[in-house]
Amino acid sequence: MKKLFYLLLLISGLSVHKVQAQLSIRVVKDSLFIPWEIIYGPDGNIWFDQKNGYVCKLDPVTGVTDTIYHEANTVINGEGGMVGMALHPSFPDSAYIYIAYEYKPDVNHYYERVARYTYNGSTLVNQIVLLDSITGASYHNGCRLLIVNDKLFITTGDATVGSNAQDLLSNNGKILRINLDGSIPADNPIANSPIWCWGQRNAQGMVYANNILYSSMHGNTTDDEINIIVKGRNYGWPTVEGYCDQPAEMTFCTDSNVKEPIFAWTPTVATCGIDYYNLNMFPAWQNSLLLCTLKDTSLHQLKLNATHDSILSDTRVFVHNGRLRDICIAPNGKIYLSTSNSNAADNGIHTDRIIELYDSATAVREINTANALNIYPNPAKEQITVKLNSIGRSEYEIINPVGQTMLRGSVNGNTANISISSIPKGVYYIRLVAESGQISSGKIMKE
Repeated sequence: MKKLFYLLLLISGLSVHKVQAQLSIRVVKDSLFIPWEIIYGPDGNIWFDQKNGYVCKLDPVTGVTDTIYHEANTVINGEGGMVGMALHPSFPDSAYIYIAYEYKPDVNHYYERVARYTYNGSTLVNQIVLLDSITGASYHNGCRLLIVNDKLFITTGDATVGSNAQDLLSNNGKILRINLDGSIPADNPIANSPIWCWGQRNAQGMVYANNILYSSMHGNTTDDEINIIVKGRNYGWPTVEGYCDQPAEMTFCTDSNVKEPIFAWTPTVATCGIDYYNLNMFPAWQNSLLLCTLKDTSLHQLKLNATHDSILSDTRVFVHNGRLRDICIAPNGKIYLSTSNSNAADNGIHTDRIIELYDSATAVREINTANALNIYPNPAKEQITVKLNSIGRSEYEIINPVGQTMLRGSVNGNTANISISSIPKGVYYIRLVAESGQISSGKIMKE
């Protein structure tokens, strides 16, 4: 249910903001079938899967798309099909791709499976099933995948049976956490169980930023939610919807260790893919969660407070003419959205797109990295030296392949040493913005 302060926000009016002049829109790829997950990869491609079981990669500049793999076992049933996907944090050096899809082992059962594949440079091979037999249904299957450090988080829906979300013997209505090889982490809250938290109706968005795991969850007729995910906590469904502000809810919340959302919507907007934005292309959107919505057909900017644990405002910054399924963000600040408007049963007419949002004034200042930024040694273990074709002060960010800022600082002059000893091994991007507005970027390999 809703708290009074949000009712006041509704009364005062959350207006639909017109697309600002500097916000430009480009269709990168069309004629797709419900791209459920889109990921900006370390190779500069957008990796995505489609509900009908196809895994593809897309060059965001040219629109050239390669179909990498088709999982023939994928079965579409309402919302079900191929859903969440994640790349290994060290991809492509560790060339693993994690995918969730629904399938039918027989005529009487419909299950969701999480599997790991190996990318051999042209296709996916060596499927290894990590988690299986999660009950599927025509609705409420989840599912997002997200790797945080060396753990895989998985959202699951309640499969239309609300009591599943409170049943600790069921993997439905939960956020699950497993090791990247499928084993159960020793520090999970329930021994030998993949369950990390419960009381989830149907979470379809996750992002890790500011050392916080955020998720978006579909409500029923009220209370879509943004939650901060914490180990071993109950998120209330089906007894609690939104905040603990009704008498029966208050009792259950106290007895069952329920964690309230940090934001909720009534009427619902159908919350979906979510990401964290803190780059320079859109300064007004910094320190914000960006949320795709299905029913509301909009991209919402959810401005965070200084400690990142509360939402200060909700602004519709882009309104589309159809449902928005997922979001990914490039290291240069461009934003990519996937739509979700094809017939869910796949009638062969594929109307979905991946679109790009960018600021044209910033984009034209981007310059050829090869002529602007030298990085050495590369690969490096403890420190890199960057050499720029600009003088004066520059602000830099070092970003991992999923868009999380790992390091931030400033340098003076056209040569500077930057310590990378505090970040894990892997592939990263560095982006520098000079006082003149010149932007340069490069790729770093941390050994």
